[in-house]
Amino acid sequence: MIYAKYVKRILDFLLSLCGIIVLSPVLLVLVILVRVKLGSPVIFKQERPGRDEKIFTLCKFRTMTDEKDAEGNLLPDSVRLTKFGKFLRAASLDELPELFNILKGDMSIIGPRPLLVSYLPYYSEREKKRHSIRPGLTGLAQVSGRNFIDWDKRLEKDVEYVENLSFGMDMKVLKMTVQTVLGHQDEVAEDTNAVEGNFAKIREMRLQETGKLTK
Repeated sequence: MIYAKYVKRILDFLLSLCGIIVLSPVLLVLVILVRVKLGSPVIFKQERPGRDEKIFTLCKFRTMTDEKDAEGNLLPDSVRLTKFGKFLRAASLDELPELFNILKGDMSIIGPRPLLVSYLPYYSEREKKRHSIRPGLTGLAQVSGRNFIDWDKRLEKDVEYVENLSFGMDMKVLKMTVQTVLGHQDEVAEDTNAVEGNFAKIREMRLQETGKLTK
C-alpha cells in the first residue's frame, strides 16, 4: 500500500520535525525542570525492539529520582515517582523526546507502542505482526482502554492496527489520542513498571501450564 510504504514515513519526518521546532521552548523548559526536580541525566534511555525487532534506544524524560536506601539499593518506584513525575506521565510530556526517535526513523507517530526487549520470546506468531511496522508514539491499544484491558486484548489491538493500517486509521487514532490527552484520561498514560512489568511473568506461567503462548 502506497500510504504505509511511502507516505506514512514522509509524514512522520515532517510532523516530528515541525513538532521539535514548535515545541522547542517547551522542551527547553522541561529539560530545566526535570534537571532541577529529578536530577541528572534528564533523558531516560532504554533499549526497545522496533521494526523487524531491530533494537533501538528509546528516549523519554525521566520521571523518577535515583533515591536509594542505606545499602545503596534504589527505593521502590512508588517512592521515587514524585508528584512532578506523575504530572509528566499524566500529561504525556515525558514522551516528547520520542519525537527525535521518530525523526531518526526508529519510530512512527502512530503504531504499536515499543515494549521491553525481554518480552520478545513471549509473543505468539500472530502478535509478532506488531513488529512488522515501526512502533509508535501512540497507538490503537493506547486509546482503547490500554490500562483497563488485559495483555491479550492490548496486543490484539496492535495486530488490528497493523492489519488495517491506512491514512483513515491513523487519523482515527490521532483524534482519539488528542481527546484522551486533553481529557486527562488514563488510556494514554503509561506506567511501564506498574502496567507492563508483569507481561513476561504472565506469559511464562501460561507457557508452563499449557505449553502455548496464547489460548
